[in-house]
Amino acid sequence: MQYITENYDYKNILFYFEQLTKIPHGSGNVDAISNYLYSFALEHGAKCRQDEKKNVVVFLPATPGYEDRKTIMLQGHMDMVCEKDSDCPHDFKKDPLELYIKDGRLRAKGTTLGGDDGIAIAYMMAIIADKEAEHPALELLMTTDEETGMYGAQALDTSDLQGSYLINMDSEEEGRVFCGCAGGLRQNCTLDLEREEVTGTVVDIKIKGLTGGHSGVEIDKNRTNANKLMARLLFEFRGHLDHRLVELHGGKLDNAIPREAFSTIVIKNFDLEDFKDIAGGLAAKYKCELETSEPGLDFEFCIDPVPKTVNAINGKSYGSLLYFLIQSPNGVQRMSSAIPGLVESSLNMGIVFTEEKQAVIRFSLRSSVTSYKKFMSDKLEYLISILGGETSREGNYPAWEYKKDSVLRGVFKELYLEEYGKEPVFEVMHAGLECGLLFDKCPGLDIISIGPDMSDVHSPNESLGLDSAVRVFKFLEKLLKRLQ
Repeated sequence: MQYITENYDYKNILFYFEQLTKIPHGSGNVDAISNYLYSFALEHGAKCRQDEKKNVVVFLPATPGYEDRKTIMLQGHMDMVCEKDSDCPHDFKKDPLELYIKDGRLRAKGTTLGGDDGIAIAYMMAIIADKEAEHPALELLMTTDEETGMYGAQALDTSDLQGSYLINMDSEEEGRVFCGCAGGLRQNCTLDLEREEVTGTVVDIKIKGLTGGHSGVEIDKNRTNANKLMARLLFEFRGHLDHRLVELHGGKLDNAIPREAFSTIVIKNFDLEDFKDIAGGLAAKYKCELETSEPGLDFEFCIDPVPKTVNAINGKSYGSLLYFLIQSPNGVQRMSSAIPGLVESSLNMGIVFTEEKQAVIRFSLRSSVTSYKKFMSDKLEYLISILGGETSREGNYPAWEYKKDSVLRGVFKELYLEEYGKEPVFEVMHAGLECGLLFDKCPGLDIISIGPDMSDVHSPNESLGLDSAVRVFKFLEKLLKRLQ
């Protein structure tokens, strides 16, 4: 059977990855892929279990000659981020991804690819299916809903796990090995809205073309948040246009830097030429400010020429919402004083939307310092409460603290030098991984996080380096045989 990555493949890892892309598996929609993986393990004669959260755990016995080695856990998550271009018709609930290869990298047309973290699942499938493999006893952990709060890992029963080493495969650069990560949480802020009928000219506004990206990986790369930029545009309309807000929405995931935002306003005493001057001037100013970091930034203003009476957010509610959007913190808050170049604490205004009687603003908070994560969360709560709103928290997960002494790191470094002729880079990352949760459940685990080259995850520009994917898997095979 032919498949598009066939010429790059090794032991069917890319074939298995392609099979995964045919099964919708966005966060919160993992039943089908979990059942597929559970059946796959059973069909290959492996002992496995599936829990209520649809986590799948597969147990592979040591192969001959490796019975006296320590048990190794391999881990990745089966859910993917579902982001797409605004003009892409793809339905993540039912459609397979449309794959193509460009410059040796696998991509999906108009959507995220799900290399984060489908490649880890494909690696584990290949190990399950390989009857010639050599390795110690393995425990393969395939978790769910990592992208929305690590809910699978939080619920995972580890009472029957015996692993001494954990190799997480949720990183995105070959040779860059992570040994610690930030903790995080999701915070939802809500603000009640009152509306009134307003007559005027209705204008739809769209901000598009921003780069976006993973809020843990790209938060320090000066990428513009579409929600914050839309808030600035509306703020700077004040004093120039007598207007009210009808609708606002931007972003789809709290942990992705939003690339697009949309609003609808109604303008009293509308003058077309004045509006063109004001809106065009602001758009030109933002493009000039961001020409280096956001060259794709664009604005659309769609004007309904027939005046209408619409149910708009009244002045007081609009003022409160705009104040919160402008004043709430976003982006990098503190850099680490212990590790040069590492973001210590950040937050991302990932989702904003208005309903009839309520505005919802969702943030992803990250910090390697638990007390500062709490401070950021408390600050959001205080700010929204001053305006009469409320907040809630979910998906709180701990940081994975760097371990000074690590046998696993030492063996990895030794093998990497042999295979690549250079040392790997060991780092602590700002993005969140399930390693902290798993360490809490299994104290004493020796952990690293690895992965092949991927770029622009959590955005439709996501790509997976195919040669890198194969090299990392071959290296993993050797690492499993080397560990004592």
